[in-house]
Amino acid sequence: MRQIIFLVCFCVFFSCKDNSVKKDIAGDTEFNPGPARVEIMFKDSKYALLVNKEPFYIKGAGLEFGDVSSLASHKGNSFRTWQTDNGQKTALEVLDEAQENGLMVTMGINVGRERHGFDYNDETAVNGQLERIKKEVISIKDHPALLIWGIGNELNLSYENPKVWDAVNEISRMIHELDPNHPTTTSLSGISQKEINYIKERCPDLDILSIQMYGELPAVPALIREYGWDGPYMITEWGATGHWEVPKTQWGAPIEEHSSLKAANYLKRFKQGIEADTLQCIGSYVFLWGNKQERTPTWYGIFLENGQETESVDVMHYIWNGEWPDNRTPQIVSFTLDGKTAYDNVFLQADKMYNAEIKLVDFEDDTISYTWEVLHESTETKEGGDYEERPAALERAIISHKDGAAKIKVQEKGTYRLFVYADDGNNHSATANIPFMVN
Repeated sequence: MRQIIFLVCFCVFFSCKDNSVKKDIAGDTEFNPGPARVEIMFKDSKYALLVNKEPFYIKGAGLEFGDVSSLASHKGNSFRTWQTDNGQKTALEVLDEAQENGLMVTMGINVGRERHGFDYNDETAVNGQLERIKKEVISIKDHPALLIWGIGNELNLSYENPKVWDAVNEISRMIHELDPNHPTTTSLSGISQKEINYIKERCPDLDILSIQMYGELPAVPALIREYGWDGPYMITEWGATGHWEVPKTQWGAPIEEHSSLKAANYLKRFKQGIEADTLQCIGSYVFLWGNKQERTPTWYGIFLENGQETESVDVMHYIWNGEWPDNRTPQIVSFTLDGKTAYDNVFLQADKMYNAEIKLVDFEDDTISYTWEVLHESTETKEGGDYEERPAALERAIISHKDGAAKIKVQEKGTYRLFVYADDGNNHSATANIPFMVN
C-alpha cells in the first residue's frame, strides 16, 4: 500500500466550509474553485484525512436517493454513492447538490461483479470497463465536492477469481495518473484474512481500505490488527443487524428488530466498532440515509417510505453533534400480536380476529397517530443489496384500530408480517413488525 501525500499543482482559496461557486472580477462569469486537495496523513502512529490541510473525520451516510439537505442539517459532512449515475441524477448533479449543502462525496464507481456474470478472465471486457471508468473519472475529477473514489462495492461477495483485485489496482493507478488530488478505496463485504492478503498483494495502489459490517461491527478494530492491515480504513456500510444475522421463525422468516432496538444498537456499534479505533479508522458511512426494500421496507433505511425519520436518525444526530435533537422520536416499549412478540413464533388461524398492541414512550408527550398494515412475507432472496420488489399489502386485513391497538384478520393461509408506524407529528416515526403464519 502506498503512503501518499496528494499534491496539487495550483493554489485555490477553498475550504470545505465554503464550497460555493465564485464570480470573476467583472462579476459576470462564474467559475469552479477547483478540486479539493485530499491528503492521507500519518503522524504519531495515527492516520488522518485532510481536506485542504484541515482535518476531516468522515461523519457520513450512504445516500443513493436520500435527502441531502437533511444530512447537512443533522451535521453530517459527507455521503457515499455506489455509482456515478444512479438513474435519477448524474455524478455532476450529485456533486453539485453536495456542494450546495457543504458536503463532500465518496464517489462510487460501478465495477463488474462476478456474481452478476462479469468475467475477469475476459481481457476485452476488463479493458472496456477500464476505458468506461476513465471517462467517468475525467468528467468529475476536479469537482470541489469530491472526496474519495470508491472503486466497486463488495466485489468479494460470492466470487472466486482473484483477478478482480488486479483490475481494481489497475483502475486505481489510472485514477491516480489522471487525478493527483483524491485517494482511492474499495469496499469489502466483511473482513477476512484472505481478502486482506489479496488487497495487500494485488492492490498496492489503493490508499484506503473500506469495510462493510453490521452486527459484527464491534469486532473490526481487533480484526484489522489480527489480519495485519496497518493502513487507514473506513467503514462504508454499517447499521441495523443484518437479516442473515438475526433469529428466524420456525418457517424461516428473519426477525427484524424494532426501531428503538435498532437505534440502541447503532449507538453501541458506533462506539465499539468505529469510535474505539482512533489510530487507523478515518470515519464511516452509516447505511442507509434513505429507504429501500430489502427483506422488508423498513429493515435498513433509517427513514420510512414517507420520509419520516426513525430513532436511528436521532442517534446519528447525537453521534455527530454530541447532543440529542430538540424533538425525539417515540420509543417502543413493547409490541405484541395475540399476546406474543416476534420471537414467539406467532401462528394464527384463517378468518379469525386477533388483537395487536404497541406501547410507546415519547419524550415530549407528542400526540401519536398510528398506521397499520399487513404485508405478504417477502419471497425475494437477493444478496448484496440487489433490487427487491416490495411485498404486496393485504387489503382489509386491518379490521379496526384505535390509539396503539388494532384488530386484524387474514382469510388465507400463508406467511405475513404485521407492521405498525407511530408518527409523533414532528417528522418522526417509530416502527415495528411481527412475522406470522396463518394456518
